[in-house]
Amino acid sequence: MLTVEQILVKLQELRKDYQDDEEDPTYQALHHAFLFISYKINDFKAYVQEAKRLEEEG
Repeated sequence: MLTVEQILVKLQELRKDYQDDEEDPTYQALHHAFLFISYKINDFKAYVQEAKRLEEEG
């Protein structure tokens, strides 16, 4: 499973791929997801930890 930092890096890369058209729904989705996750980073870290735990339990 990706780390929180790796997920944010990937979202940022994808967001940059679409930034030439800020009206594009894909760009808007990536942009807002990136901003929201960045703003709620502690909640996202807890979510990723729980998802990893559940994945490991099978």
